[in-house]
Amino acid sequence: MNELEVERQIEQMVRFIKQEAEEKATEIKEFNLEKLQLLEQEKAKIRKEYERKEGQVDVKKKIEYSKQLNEMRLKVLTAKEGAIQEILQDAKARLRDVSKNPASYKKLLQDLLVQAMRKLNEPKTTVRCRQVDLMLVKEVVDPARKAYTAMFGVEAPAVAVDQANFLAPPPTDSDDVESCCGGIVLFSGDGRITCNNTLDDRLKISYQANLPTVRAKLFGVVAKGQH
Repeated sequence: MNELEVERQIEQMVRFIKQEAEEKATEIKEFNLEKLQLLEQEKAKIRKEYERKEGQVDVKKKIEYSKQLNEMRLKVLTAKEGAIQEILQDAKARLRDVSKNPASYKKLLQDLLVQAMRKLNEPKTTVRCRQVDLMLVKEVVDPARKAYTAMFGVEAPAVAVDQANFLAPPPTDSDDVESCCGGIVLFSGDGRITCNNTLDDRLKISYQANLPTVRAKLFGVVAKGQH
């Protein structure tokens, strides 16, 4: 083999080796690129999973905060309602003592009867009371009719006293028994119209009418729409 042939073979071998090297380099580049893409994909997945879990933690924190806030609000509302009910119970307890003073209670019965007659504005009426108040009510019927005429300048309606049916008895220590602190209930002659002028009903009306004022004095002025 001459020297020229040897050089030709060497050049072929060099080209082959160079081509192999270039192909390997290309494969390595492609592999590195694919590896980089896979790495970025995994990073993106990890970031997405982290963001998802972070979002879940944030949602859980917000839910827990909202839950605690609602629990505190409920406790505050419960405490406020308890304070108001305590005042109401104290008023009911004081209401029991109203009928214990015969003179002032008799005058009160007369005034309640006059007011009820005016509200009904019926020619014939029937008054119902507690059984323990029957004698007092009988005594105030005529004075009440006279007071009505003097006050409004018209003839007072006829008033019959119901001596068969009575309001609930005075309160006792038992809360399970229906009771009445006093006052009267006036019916129209046909029994279709009723005016409840018991002390218990007057307390209910006063409670509802003055509840906003009581709340404001106890807890301060609140914004409109809040409780």
